[in-house]
Amino acid sequence: MNRLPDWPERLAALITAAEHRPFDAVRWNCGRFAMAAVMACTGQRLSWQHRPSLAEMADTTGHPRVAVPFARTGDVVLAADPDRLGVVLDVGRAAFVGPAGLLRVPITTCAVAWRIGW
Repeated sequence: MNRLPDWPERLAALITAAEHRPFDAVRWNCGRFAMAAVMACTGQRLSWQHRPSLAEMADTTGHPRVAVPFARTGDVVLAADPDRLGVVLDVGRAAFVGPAGLLRVPITTCAVAWRIGW
């Protein structure tokens, strides 16, 4: 799966739109944020199968895992305690859905990363 030519602009638009959008367990959660980021980067919808853990569920999308230090902008990451999916913003930072909008954290807090597109 390739990234779209204008993926940086599309991802930036998503981040801007999500900046102050609060967490909602049904309508706007970590999974929906990750799916929206993949759509922004590739133009394709994710599909996954239900599994016991969030990491196992993300593995069913078919995107390969990469070591967290090698994750790049637009890749999906998993932070633990509590488990939640987020998106790499740039070298060193990832964004996650929080109670009042996006939270930015050091990528070193992430346990797993998935490469989205080439």
